[in-house]
Amino acid sequence: MKTTAIYVRVSTDRQAQAQTIEQQLERLKAHLETEGETLSAENIFRDDGYSGASLNRPGLDQLRDRVRRSVLNRVIITSPDRLARNYVHQMVLIEELERAGCSVEFLDRPMSQDPHDQLLLQIRGAVAEYERVLIAERMRRGRQLRLRSGTMLPWTLPPYGYRSAPDCPRDPSSVHIEPAEGAIVRELFAQYLRDKETLLSLAKHLLSLGLPSPRGKPRWSAASLRGILTNPVYTGRLHIGRTRSRPARIRRSATHPLGKPARGQDATPPEQWEIAGAVPALITQEEFERVQAKLALNKKQAARNNKAHRYLLRALVSCGACQSACISRTTNRGQSYYACRCLSQPNYSLHDQRCRSRYVPADQLDAIVWKDLCELMLQPE
Repeated sequence: MKTTAIYVRVSTDRQAQAQTIEQQLERLKAHLETEGETLSAENIFRDDGYSGASLNRPGLDQLRDRVRRSVLNRVIITSPDRLARNYVHQMVLIEELERAGCSVEFLDRPMSQDPHDQLLLQIRGAVAEYERVLIAERMRRGRQLRLRSGTMLPWTLPPYGYRSAPDCPRDPSSVHIEPAEGAIVRELFAQYLRDKETLLSLAKHLLSLGLPSPRGKPRWSAASLRGILTNPVYTGRLHIGRTRSRPARIRRSATHPLGKPARGQDATPPEQWEIAGAVPALITQEEFERVQAKLALNKKQAARNNKAHRYLLRALVSCGACQSACISRTTNRGQSYYACRCLSQPNYSLHDQRCRSRYVPADQLDAIVWKDLCELMLQPE
């Protein structure tokens, strides 16, 4: 037996707290009561704090799955922009639902197959999309002005070693040093400047001391340590424009499932940074520059930058035993392998013990993959 469902959505957590989603529910339930139809809890689909610019919403996914199973024959929504802000997304969703035998109705503007109603829906979708872009651009410009004037912090969460007032977390005047974490940051900079000290040795030292990572985990990763050692905020200066967002180039691991498209960050040259205020300093500028010079030298001399052998599957192989990424390695005898990262350095992979997987000969694996790829290209069927 088919039945009716309702879908409600708000874009931000602030709107959810303001009960706007409850107002949508009340309107939709009252409409169904006037029609003499009851509504069960399982036919209420809601997304609290999800943007209408994306289709990646759990409540919407559940609704689409139910419609695909031919359980629902009608969906009622307050307005088209609650379904999606993008007109193309609206048309995709409406066509998908109607193709499965489920009609879509809007309270604010009942839709029919009349050309005038279809034109009005297109216009409203275009206006909603324009409004979303306009609001986002105004907010971005407003944030830039406040950042450059020094009246707003360039972070939502303070860096490791700092705290800010809970009631005004982005007020620069409320930033203060957390004594215990601040002492750890000073020790990290001082210890890294010692001879033969590396990021891995720092991680092992912190593990032996039992000090949790910034995220509360028992192990520190090299990425977390590098993030601290390269952050100029510890010199007492706030900078904006240190990174630029971009789409992710590759997947982190071939064994990890595909999901929401990730994004990466590209570092910008220091001359493009802008100073946007000051906070209490933990180290001197001279000490920070010495650490940057050593980081650059260690990166240049790292074994992973060996280019003696060209690996066909570099950064594409993952361990089937522990799902860690595999690194390419060439022995002193000139033999090339793909080796699980956890096999040589389990601390980098956040594991307790070394992986028991074996080295994979690079030439053999490259040949197998290349042969399979050629067969797929020549005989796709």
